[in-house]
Amino acid sequence: MRVAVIGAGIVGVTTAYELAVDGHEVTVFERQASVAAETSFANAGVVAPGYVTPWAAPGMPAKVWRQMFGEHAAVRMVRPFSPALMRWVWRWWRACRPSVYQANRSRMIRLARYSLERMHLLTGNWNLDYEQARGLTVLLRTPRDLRLAHGGVKLLAELGVNCHVIDAARARQLEPGLNPDAPLHAALHLPDEEVGNCRQFAHLLKQFAQRHGALFRFHREVERIEAGEQPLVRHRALSRFDTEQLSGAEHPTTRPEPEGDETFDAIVVCAAIESRRLLAPLKVKLPLAAVHGYSITAPMREATEHGDVGPRSALMDETYKVAISRLGRRVRVAGGAELGGDLAVHSDAAVATLYKVLDDWFPGAAVPGQVQTWKGARPMLPDGPPVIGPSGKPGVWLNLGHGSSGWALACGSARLLADRLGGKAPAIDLEGLGIERLRG
Repeated sequence: MRVAVIGAGIVGVTTAYELAVDGHEVTVFERQASVAAETSFANAGVVAPGYVTPWAAPGMPAKVWRQMFGEHAAVRMVRPFSPALMRWVWRWWRACRPSVYQANRSRMIRLARYSLERMHLLTGNWNLDYEQARGLTVLLRTPRDLRLAHGGVKLLAELGVNCHVIDAARARQLEPGLNPDAPLHAALHLPDEEVGNCRQFAHLLKQFAQRHGALFRFHREVERIEAGEQPLVRHRALSRFDTEQLSGAEHPTTRPEPEGDETFDAIVVCAAIESRRLLAPLKVKLPLAAVHGYSITAPMREATEHGDVGPRSALMDETYKVAISRLGRRVRVAGGAELGGDLAVHSDAAVATLYKVLDDWFPGAAVPGQVQTWKGARPMLPDGPPVIGPSGKPGVWLNLGHGSSGWALACGSARLLADRLGGKAPAIDLEGLGIERLRG
């Protein structure tokens, strides 16, 4: 089949790869100059099936409300609040019911574990090196943090996730670079979880997709899609002016090339938050919201005679919901959930929280003056799991809505989408991962 994939983030690249390996003739449309250039560009890098969870959880509305106006709030809402955003918040609130949460968390962990298996298979088959390391340590600053974590630990055990509580001394053995003066009550250790460079993985997998015949068309804006037996993609080549506008530059120049129409046997929409615009004319209404997240990345100072100065693998500060990751010789700190606002406008308070967490646990680890700050728009559905499969419109398929777990879910989602599109039996149960979950 001739298949168009719209979007070349981590989900789009893995989808293109799996379809190309299956023998389909794949064309990828991407408005940026390379893969993983937007939402997948500088995420936390954590691949932790045991820690993949819906944001819609019991107690979360009250927790969000209590935090929202604090100096280092994990969740922020930025005015003005659009009607669409308020409808999303309403659906999110309804999904916080215990029964809904339990079902969605089981679905996400099932998908995440399969995705990690698939990632390991690809890594082994192609000998991929993307700065990966094993282990996740969740830092619990206070006795209250530990009490709140007990329910999650119990659920993880029921789901077969290798997770156990360790004391502060053991946590400091696992991560000797931790600040000895920082208050640490206990920690959760998930030894089977991982961290890796999502963007680097995407670039490597793109090369293997190309070896299997996938064609990547960069600087291509998809203006609309049409459903049917031969679904259509209308696209145009972006001018230098358009490209610079996307990247924030201010130097207009050449005219855009003419737009064009191409037909395919199937279209797979993996365009993150832009998917709303493409699907709306088809009357495919998905409650996608852009939940913005932040990261800072910097080279890590060399170890001293007293030992490491940065993380060995991945950590999560449970109080502030901030991840600290080691990526080669760099440290990345990522977190925050900002509803509303503008992708181009950075919150000083959100970035300050990242610096605070890094300084609390690894003071002086980052090389000063070489910090890269990033903000990304994560496409999140109100109840948590993504949508994988047919859209309900002829020839149009969906692989989107992964939220902050896109890197952890991408490889499995791509394989499942390719299996469904190719008429094969999927490797895991797809219950609750289709668009019908969101109807009504």
